[in-house]
Parts: sequence; structure tokens; C-alpha cells
Amino acid sequence: KAAIPLSVMKLLDPCQLKPNSTETERILIVLDETIVKLEITRLIPRITDSLERYARMLGPEITSSLLEHRKLSMEIQHMLASPRDEESRRAVEQRLKCSLRNILRLFLANPLLYHGLKYEVRVRQSPADVFIKAFMEFRDFMLDRLLTSPDEEKEKAQFMEEVSVRVEKNMETISALQAELTKVIQTRDEEVNTKDKTIENLKKAMDDLDKDCKADIQQIMKEGEKQQKEDLEASQVKCARLEQDILHLRAQFSALVLEHRASELVLRKEKCKAEREIEEWVQKYDTDMAERQATYDEIEAVYNEEKAQLAVLMEKHALLLQEYNEILEERRILKEREEEAARILANRNHAATCIQAYWKGYLVRSIYKAELKKIKAKSKRKGK
Repeated sequence: KAAIPLSVMKLLDPCQLKPNSTETERILIVLDETIVKLEITRLIPRITDSLERYARMLGPEITSSLLEHRKLSMEIQHMLASPRDEESRRAVEQRLKCSLRNILRLFLANPLLYHGLKYEVRVRQSPADVFIKAFMEFRDFMLDRLLTSPDEEKEKAQFMEEVSVRVEKNMETISALQAELTKVIQTRDEEVNTKDKTIENLKKAMDDLDKDCKADIQQIMKEGEKQQKEDLEASQVKCARLEQDILHLRAQFSALVLEHRASELVLRKEKCKAEREIEEWVQKYDTDMAERQATYDEIEAVYNEEKAQLAVLMEKHALLLQEYNEILEERRILKEREEEAARILANRNHAATCIQAYWKGYLVRSIYKAELKKIKAKSKRKGK
């Protein structure tokens, strides 16, 4: 957009076109009114078919005009269906035209009514829509032509030539890129073929490996069967030895059971004794804890009372602290006032001292001036 001239941008973008003369505005007004009249004319047949529905919205004047127009339309259709005198048909057509102009005048006098009916009345697609669309395009074309100056036409032509040159350059670039793309695709196909060959070689190697594995598995199966027989014979010998060990261990287990039952009786007696002692300790603990709980309740009551007293004292302390802060603030303000008064007094004393010194100097100087005048007068008299 930065390289496109402003005038060409106006030509390419119809939204930026605005009338720049009275004649252009008048032509556009005529075209816009014609478009509105065409749209109203397209709505009239639908309104007349449902006139009772829109009567309150239209008003009595427009309704009566539409009724008359519907009668004339029916009459002209009847005349076209059964041809009669040419002069009477022309007279009816003239009346129909006058009626249509009158209706259009009434609608144009009330634009709000037209806009309301435009969204209220539903009209099917018809050749009139195509004509209205074409007329709107004609209106935009006329606006473009009216607002285009010869210089702008030249700029537009020059711009189109530049665009065509750019398009040619872009086409050359696209052709070069397509050739490069073809080379890349060819290189990729060669790589794919190479990889396919490698995959086929790997598949063959896997088949050979599978055959070798099957031979190794058969050999391993034979060795496994032989090892299984040897392990079975060894396990049978081991099972016989374990059975002997089991019989020996069972005898030991019976002896240990008898021994442990005797020790169990002793332990049970000790357990009963320990349970009785524990029960006594529990009773003693409950009694001790009940006493401690009573003591704790008494201490807690005293603590709550002291806590309430502490809260009262804290409130009093807060009030006293507030009063103390207020007293300190008053003392600080009083001290500042005293210091300010002392400073003002010192300034006044200093000013009074300065004034007195100045006044004394003034008196001395006035006395000396008078003396000097007398001495000068005497010296003058002596000189004479």
C-alpha cells in the first residue's frame, strides 16, 4: 500500500470516493432515488396482496392509493388476457403509471415507513432483484467515472502496467521455484528408492537370521531335554534325602512342642499376675487423675478470674496510655510554642539592638556634622 499512489487507492477503493461538485451530487441523488423507487416498486405487489395486514401501518391515503393501483393492475391483466381496443388499454396503462408515481411520491414523503416495510415485508427472489443489483453497480460505476480525473486515469493505467510487470516477475519466480521443487521431489524419490532397497536387504537378512535361530532353538531343545533328565535324577536323590530330614525334624518338633507347653503354663501365670498389677495401677491412675483434674479446674477458675481482671487492667492501661500520649503531645506543643516565643523574643531583641545602634550612630553623626559645620564657619571667618 505504501507504493500505491493516493489517487489510485481512491479508484481501487470505492468507499473513499466522495462527491466533489454539485452536479455530481445531483446525479447521485437521482440515481439513489431511482434505486429507492425500484425497491418500493418491488415491494408493492407483495403489499397489495396482504393489504389488510399492513393497512394500519400504511395509513388511509396510501391504502386507498394501493387499492386503486391493485384494481388497475387487475384490469390491465384482464385486458392483456383478452385483447380489446388499443386506445382503452393505453389509457389504463397511463392511469396505472400515474397511480404508481403517486404511490412512489407518498412513500418518498415518508422514508421511515419505507424502511419499516423493507424489513417487514418478505419478498421472494425475482428478476427485479437482478435489475436493482445491476442498477446499483451502474450507480457505483457512474460515481467512479464522475470522480476520476484524466490525471488519475493516467496514474491508474501506469499503476496497472506496474502491476502487470510485477505479475510477470512473480510468474518467473514461481517458474524457478517450481523447477527447484521438481528437482527436490526427484532427489526425494531417489532417496526413497535407496531406502526401499535397504529395507529389502534388511528383510532378507532377517529371514536368514530367522532360519539360523530355528536351528539354534532345535539344538538348545535337545540340550535342554538332556539337562532335564539329569536334573530329574538329581532331584529324585535329593527328595529321598529331604524325606529323611523331614522325619528327623518332625521328631525334634514333637519334643519342642512338649517343652514349649510347659513354658507356656508358666508364662500364662506370669501374665495373669501382670494383668492384676496393671488393673491396680490403672485404678490408682484414675484416682490420681481425678484429683489432679479437680485441682486443674480450681486453678483454671482462678486463672479465668485473673484473666478477666487482667483484661480490665489492660483497658485501664490503654486509657492511661492514651492520656499519657495526649499529655506528652500537649507538653511537646507547649514546648514548641515556648521555643517559638523565645526565638521571636530573641529576634525582637536583636532587631531592637540593631535599631538602637543605628539610632546612636545617627545621633553621633548628626552631632559631628553640626560641629564640623561650626568649625568650617569659624575657619572661613578667620580667613576673611
